[in-house]
Amino acid sequence: MMLGVTPPPPTALHSSARTSASVALGEDTLQKALRINLDPRWYGTVAEIGAGQEVARWFFRAGGAAGTIAKSMSAYDMAVSDAVYGRSERYVSRGRLQAMLDHELDLDIDRLTTSRGDDTCFFAFADTVVARSYRGGNECHGWMGVKFQAHPRDEPSQVVLHVRMLDDDAGLQQEALGIVGVNLLHAAFFERDEPGRFVASLLDRLSTGRIEIDMISFSGIEFRRVDNRLMALELVHLGLSGVAMFGPDRQVIQPSEALRKHAVLVERGSFRPPTVVNMDMLECAREEFERDPAVAGRPILTLTELTMRNLLAGGQDVDRRDFLARVDLLAACGMTVLISDYYEYHRLAAYLAWRTSERIGMVMGVPSLRDLFDEKDHAHMPGGILETFGRLFKNELKLFVYPMQDLDDGRVVTVDDLQVGPELQPLFDYLAGRGSFVHLDGYKPEYLPILSRDVLRRIKDGDESWTSMVPPAVADLIRERCFFGYSGA
Repeated sequence: MMLGVTPPPPTALHSSARTSASVALGEDTLQKALRINLDPRWYGTVAEIGAGQEVARWFFRAGGAAGTIAKSMSAYDMAVSDAVYGRSERYVSRGRLQAMLDHELDLDIDRLTTSRGDDTCFFAFADTVVARSYRGGNECHGWMGVKFQAHPRDEPSQVVLHVRMLDDDAGLQQEALGIVGVNLLHAAFFERDEPGRFVASLLDRLSTGRIEIDMISFSGIEFRRVDNRLMALELVHLGLSGVAMFGPDRQVIQPSEALRKHAVLVERGSFRPPTVVNMDMLECAREEFERDPAVAGRPILTLTELTMRNLLAGGQDVDRRDFLARVDLLAACGMTVLISDYYEYHRLAAYLAWRTSERIGMVMGVPSLRDLFDEKDHAHMPGGILETFGRLFKNELKLFVYPMQDLDDGRVVTVDDLQVGPELQPLFDYLAGRGSFVHLDGYKPEYLPILSRDVLRRIKDGDESWTSMVPPAVADLIRERCFFGYSGA
């Protein structure tokens, strides 16, 4: 099984919801298993690799499992697993899970359709998981999914998710895994018409301090209208995960898989809309980042990050159209998008450092760096700004700082010119002296006056000058889909 680094305590990375000891509301797990057992429509296989056979156990405990379980199995030995599902380089992986789902559902349909296919919805549930080992120190995570017919003889639909078990005890991890598995099957069978409720129900009878779900993917005929990006956003919004990630192809990515063994360069912003300044910042920063000897020859993942606080600005709910517009526009620029619940930079840095051992860089403008030295934003930390910066700049993290133009006198202000409050200037000078700040000098001076809020105003006002302030692909998509109030020339 795959091993990983020892994770930091969950409280170091996640929102206040993560530390809650309360049990989520919802139907009792045994009741859910019994409801499935007593419904004659559902019949199929439960196949589990690693971490005990916790999901099948719930159905046998509930009673009436003979009406639901055609087969329960564990290909625990790697050689046996390979013989059944084909060889795999990684046993705790999405690829292995998919092989399990495909194989088991195909077997059930092939063997049982003739005798009971007219009134049965066949399903295959599978998971491949590594829980805490006897020696400890391993990454505790896994892949879980269900592939099923929503109606007899229907095309299959599928839900796949990636979970992290946060309990310190292997037995508790297995228990939590079993509950999530029952929740997943119950949601697929009875709550699939309400994707938002589907996602929320996955942690029924659990707390976010026990399980993290950092990726979910819906596919197939029953979910043809589901946008997986919105479902991933819901995971973050509900506190089930600290992050969600989407690739340039607009597909949901499992964050750990994408970050693993990559040097990471991330730019935080509103990207409403993405401007030529945003792209220039990343290009300049990447050139400097690649010059770092610790980065040379390493694969680099460049990220554009939106925080939940940014997406929730002005209300308690995310404007889904606005969110998808920003993600689509960034994808049009070839960017990988990270949605995070880590408003503080040091919490984002901690998350990234947990997922990769390679170098991390953050891109920001002079105004953001100046705001970072506002002490009131660090008052919640026991050690104040010193503790924040100690957490942020460990592991040789660097800030790549893009200049700004003073709107009053037109003067260009760089990180080398920036002055902070007199009591914090020695701290600023110390960090600058140790190389924590990198001035980006390859910038395009003509871009400095461009501000996202000004671009947004011009779009709404029908002032076509905005088109020169954004990448061509962004301009084309805004026109095509009438994003941000664009009404045409």
